[in-house]
Amino acid sequence: MSSNTRHVPVMLQRCLDMLAPALTEPGAVVVDCTLGLGGHSEALLTAFPAARLIALDRDPAALKLAGERLAPYGERATLVHAVYDELPEVLDRLGTPRVQGVLFDLGVSSMQLDEADRGFAYAQDAPLDMRMDQTTGISAAEVLNTYAPGELVRILRSYGEEKQAKRIVAAVVREREKEPFTNSARLVELIRDALPQAAKRTGGNPAKRTFQALRIEVNGELASVERAIPAAVKALAVGGRIAVLSYQSLEDRLVKQVFAAGASSTAPPGLPVVPERYQPRLKLLTRGAELPTEEEIAENRRAAPARLRGAERIRENVEDTA
Repeated sequence: MSSNTRHVPVMLQRCLDMLAPALTEPGAVVVDCTLGLGGHSEALLTAFPAARLIALDRDPAALKLAGERLAPYGERATLVHAVYDELPEVLDRLGTPRVQGVLFDLGVSSMQLDEADRGFAYAQDAPLDMRMDQTTGISAAEVLNTYAPGELVRILRSYGEEKQAKRIVAAVVREREKEPFTNSARLVELIRDALPQAAKRTGGNPAKRTFQALRIEVNGELASVERAIPAAVKALAVGGRIAVLSYQSLEDRLVKQVFAAGASSTAPPGLPVVPERYQPRLKLLTRGAELPTEEEIAENRRAAPARLRGAERIRENVEDTA
């Protein structure tokens, strides 16, 4: 299966335009923290022939496919099996303490959604796995079958923003006592049966929020984003730029908070002159979050929930130069 035939990178041109001012100089390094099938990475290598790419992914299958796609770029592309919150360790290992560009395309990759046996998609029956790296960690089935009811309710509410969490979990607990969950179709059917009619009439597939919540729990996604975005900002050289694509409000909120904090003065109120150490480190490149165009959504329905935010590093941290 080819990596280019089924993958349309989201908001590709806008990401390239946002990162462009930082990537034109020879020796510039750009990090694709979410390699996936390599669509964004390939475009970065093509658009910026003087730049070098470091690309991370936790999914060995994605690394293999993207590696084949990026092979023509030779030593300009370094692919690393790592979760994106391991960015500081990866850069340290590669002897690259500062980079000029960072891109995140958060959420599930096209390959993970399209491979039925990965269990990410609620539209087709598959084993309830949902691990982005199938060599480690617990599956979604194990979460459903072993977590305490209160913990399951917390996950569905916190990570899926599911208002009917208690109803769904009550049904899950009742059913798992008869037989453990193994496949997605049974869970989808249970959710449909558990929800009141009014809740089924809005917001697309009623299983969507539960599947999102399980995926985030299985892969520790929000905790990774919470660590990764500040680490990426810290790795930027002055003049370097970061672009982040989010697909749900929880991730987008974390990105917004990190960028807003970096773009704000930390000076105590009333200072006549603001010392360097209190001045903003970031300049925001987007007003709020940018959305995909209607044309792009028509071409690629997976772009619909995307939210893009960007920032530029405008000064060092005092601790970075101490």
